[in-house]
Amino acid sequence: MPLPRTRGTALRHRLAELRGPDVPAKALDARALAALAANPGCRRRAILDGAGVNKTALASALGSPSAFGQSQFALTRGNAFEAKVKADGGAELLRLVHEKLDRAAEPPAHARVPELTATGPEGRTARTALALREAIEAPGEWTLLDHPMLALDVAGSPAFLEPDAVVVHPDGSWTVVEIKSFPMLDGSADPAKVGAAARQAAVYVLALEAVAARLESTPRVRDRVLLVCPKDFSNLPTASAVDVRKQRAVTARQLERLTRIEEIADTLPAGTCFSPELPAAELTAAVESVPATYAPECLSACELAFHCRARSLESGAVTSLGRSVRAELGGLTTVEDVLSAARGESGDPDDPAVAALRRAAQLRAEAVAGCR
Repeated sequence: MPLPRTRGTALRHRLAELRGPDVPAKALDARALAALAANPGCRRRAILDGAGVNKTALASALGSPSAFGQSQFALTRGNAFEAKVKADGGAELLRLVHEKLDRAAEPPAHARVPELTATGPEGRTARTALALREAIEAPGEWTLLDHPMLALDVAGSPAFLEPDAVVVHPDGSWTVVEIKSFPMLDGSADPAKVGAAARQAAVYVLALEAVAARLESTPRVRDRVLLVCPKDFSNLPTASAVDVRKQRAVTARQLERLTRIEEIADTLPAGTCFSPELPAAELTAAVESVPATYAPECLSACELAFHCRARSLESGAVTSLGRSVRAELGGLTTVEDVLSAARGESGDPDDPAVAALRRAAQLRAEAVAGCR
């Protein structure tokens, strides 16, 4: 449900205060949104991303800079490959869509490529919705939307997302296209990179479904996306159809679990600000006023991971050992609690975690004694 106008205005003003005076908001893209959905319990990331805080600059100001992100070389190579894929009105891209996803349709001899330029993300979102409506009202034609703008409600705040492309098939269905610069060798790519691309594409599928739900004749958003990559060691494009139903379901469920941004903002002390221009001590206090849920997986997905890891290690939190370990330990939240329970100094003996720790400690002591 959208926020009432006055409430929405107040929230935007509050989030601007959290960023700092005259600090522009950093857009929340699908890559960040997929990472946020993967760790829905992290209130720190939720409020920082919701407020549009530049976490890279924030991490540097905190003294824990992160190497997270793509190199300039990789960005340049990716942009050049995407331009090649979309050349000549997207002829090669549409050929791949037809070959991998819709061979029953007429081959795309030509396609409509509507102009999506508009003022601001809201204007571009409206223009994209109009282009999609016009496409399904022209059955039998292929339509290519190059960098459309979509909106998705995230914890009560809109996130504007920009997929590489969306293709409207002659039957009116919609397909998300992801263009990546990592190679497909002998028809397959790095599973970890494919998985990350699938999670990102799932966010776009959810956003497209939100657009489709507002149209009178609801079109079908295909649950298989097209992943386009360089073939082997060349710069020639090849593609694979990737089923994102699982990623879409997981992402939708995780986004529903996110604490609404205004609820987090209401718990912060008055005057809290995350501007990188603040003194280090004041900035650290502001960041620490929001609880974080650190896990080793954050190192590959969040710019603040090194800062949160250092704090987690300082406090002895078991989350620094991984989510699976944390889940096995139940109510034991620190390493000291775990060691104390294993030594029999604390903990309920009927607790399965405590019993397992004490048994493990006993077996270790016996093994060490046998080696002497």
